[in-house]
This record gives sequence, structure tokens and C-alpha cells, in this order.
Amino acid sequence: MYRYFLGMLILVWQAGWAIAEPFKIEQISGSLYRFVDDRHRSVFLVTPQGVVVTDPMNQKAATWLKKEIQTRFHLPVKYVIYSHNHADHIYGAEVFKEAHTVFIAHHLARQDIVSTKTKTVVPEVTFQDQMSLFLGEHEVQLRYHGPNDGRGSISMLFVKEETLFVVDWALVGRMPWKKLWSYDIVGTINSTHEVLQLDFKHFVGGHADIGTKPKLRRYFNYLQALHHAVVLGIQKGQTLEAMQKEIRLDEFKDFRQYEAWLPLNIEGVYERLIEESGMGWRPDLKTN
Repeated sequence: MYRYFLGMLILVWQAGWAIAEPFKIEQISGSLYRFVDDRHRSVFLVTPQGVVVTDPMNQKAATWLKKEIQTRFHLPVKYVIYSHNHADHIYGAEVFKEAHTVFIAHHLARQDIVSTKTKTVVPEVTFQDQMSLFLGEHEVQLRYHGPNDGRGSISMLFVKEETLFVVDWALVGRMPWKKLWSYDIVGTINSTHEVLQLDFKHFVGGHADIGTKPKLRRYFNYLQALHHAVVLGIQKGQTLEAMQKEIRLDEFKDFRQYEAWLPLNIEGVYERLIEESGMGWRPDLKTN
């Protein structure tokens, strides 16, 4: 077996085949770039005053990104912004820790990082509702929209680049993640409605595709339709299994993972409505 794999490696080397990089950088608009690590995405902004990096994701990804920024742009990283508290987006931040680098997050994200002893750099700058960073002609607007997914999850609007970046609770081109385990469903709908009022052309999610405001609006419409369908099912006294068989939202069947994840999405919304919204305790409803 060892000789087989060694032989294959030699053939690859002799043929000159390139082994695909696990990471890549794509230009979005002007000086704004998307960094891709498998299923995860972040963005970074290059300015003469320094680079703004968002979610580092993990140590391997952050190490690769830092080297690429130094090689391509020869500029220091001035800010690192966390989108929220989830470890799969904010680990590896120590790679960027320098005397001149400022780490920023919503105060609830920082609170959670500290209280749960998350092994990442604790942000030194926090905010409650909104703050802006200014680097020459560039402005980055950070906003908190209430509960949605995770703790202290924010939107980031890159004004000059007309680009909105949101992680986990909004995406385009794909269904929400399986059972929506850490989602506040109504909060997610409310937050997505709020960001749709902002002025942007390009949308980048922490997962899935780059899109436009109309594509994000379709995702918002899906969330509303999903929530409404499950509420009606509970009101009619249907079991979860019956809803998973009967609910179809085929106007959104072009979303990736539609067939596989629609039953899971239904289950996730059902569980939140029964528990968090208290529909399972209401005397006027027959629930199982």
C-alpha cells in the first residue's frame, strides 16, 4: 500500500499536476476581497492606511491569509473584526496579533468569548448598536440587529465598495444549515429584514455564494414562508412528521440542498416554536 501511494505521488510530480490549494482569494469590488476556506468565507479590505480583516476562521487559514496579504500588498493588518462568537469563524486570530492591530467585536460576542474561555484573541474594542471605522476614503459600518444566530452577530457594510458581509444568519444560493441549531428564527427574519434596508449592491455571506440584494431578499422570503408554514401546521394540530411530508416550498427549490435540508429546516423551526415561542404549552393548541 505504501509503495502504491508513493508511486502515485511520483506520477503526480512527473506529470506536473498541481495539487489544489485549500484556500483562495477573490476580488469583490475595488479593494475588497473575499477569502475562501472550504465552506467558510470572510472578507478583507486593503487601504493605504492598512488592511481590515474579518473572521480569521482557524490558525491554518489565518496563517495562509496573513502571508498572502504581506506578499501581495505589503501592508500591516490594522483591524480584525469578529462577526460573532462561533469558534469556526474566529479561531486563529492570534496569527494577526501585533502591537498595531486592533480586535473588534460586539460586546455580547466579547462577553461570550470571555465567559466560555474561547481560545482566541479577546477583542479590546466593542460596541452596542453601531460603530464605523474610517480608513482614508473607506468606511466600514458595523451594526447589531438583535438576536439571530450566535451571540453578538453583526453585519458589516463596506460603504465605498457597496458590499454587505453577514455570517451564518443570512446567505444566498443555499438552504439554511440543516436544523438551524443555534438560530433565533424570528430574530433572524427581523435581522435580515433590517439589512435589506441598507444601501448595498453586493452581498457576501460567511457561507455559500456571493450575491445581490434581490437574491438576499429571496432568502428572506424563504425564511418567512418556512416560518409561516410551520406555524400553520402546529395550529392545525399536525405532527412534525406530517409537516415534513406535506410542506413544500418549491418556489425555492433552486436553493442548494433544498430536498435534503427542507425536512431538517422544518424540524428546526418546529422545535423553536414549540419551546422558545411556547406553542407547546398553549391550551388552545394540540401539540405532540
